[in-house]
Amino acid sequence: MGDINLPKRLENIHVDKNEYIATITIDHPPANAWNLETMTQFEAVIDAIETDKDVRVVILTGAGKCFSAGFDVSDAVNGAEIGRIGRDLWKRIDRFKKPVIAAINGVALGGGLELAMCCHFRIMAEHVKNKIGLTELNLGIIPGWGGTQNLARIVGKSCALDMMLFSKRIDAAKALEIGLINQISTPENLMADALALAEKLAIRPPLAVAGVLDALSTGEYEGLDKGWEAEGRHSAIVGSSKDCQEGFRAFFEKRIPKFKGE
Repeated sequence: MGDINLPKRLENIHVDKNEYIATITIDHPPANAWNLETMTQFEAVIDAIETDKDVRVVILTGAGKCFSAGFDVSDAVNGAEIGRIGRDLWKRIDRFKKPVIAAINGVALGGGLELAMCCHFRIMAEHVKNKIGLTELNLGIIPGWGGTQNLARIVGKSCALDMMLFSKRIDAAKALEIGLINQISTPENLMADALALAEKLAIRPPLAVAGVLDALSTGEYEGLDKGWEAEGRHSAIVGSSKDCQEGFRAFFEKRIPKFKGE
């Protein structure tokens, strides 16, 4: 397998590829906040990973002790452009046809939590300083990168309103209790736990995984009827695939299937 084809040298976003798994690390000290350059680099990475047939699963995390503190207020002059790109990119992650795992290694606030919520799975390191929340109202603004939609979708309207209107920051235990994260880890084991989940996902049939993700997001974004149509379309695609043949052969031969995404 070759390296991911990236268009330029990246300073604030790092990418590592191991077999079928790509790990993206946000590295913009001190809080991995999103200025225009970091956002532009992230967009280039997502473009490359989306079209890389070798990548089946993505892990997204932050460098240091912070996942992401959201919008970089020091780059307010570019705020409108950052917001536009952020909304488009976060929506792309939310509708990505490859599983994305957020390995929340530290604080995730505002746009940082909004990004994590767009991922299909969320694992959070438990530490007294690790808190997550949509705290925009403290600045007199509102979540602008999908937060008002996704938080309510994940935890329910009442809980979402309580978190947003009072800018609450919650720890890993509370996040797990309300369903905002899927799993709690330790700071030492976070990436190993994320990798273990990614490895389990990577051996699943890629075409079928993409079909499930697309059908689900189509129903959420475009309505139930469109979701049913997408499900039918993908059922036809996977039904005539080599992976389907392999799956049935492996079933009758009582062995683990080896899917190739064909």
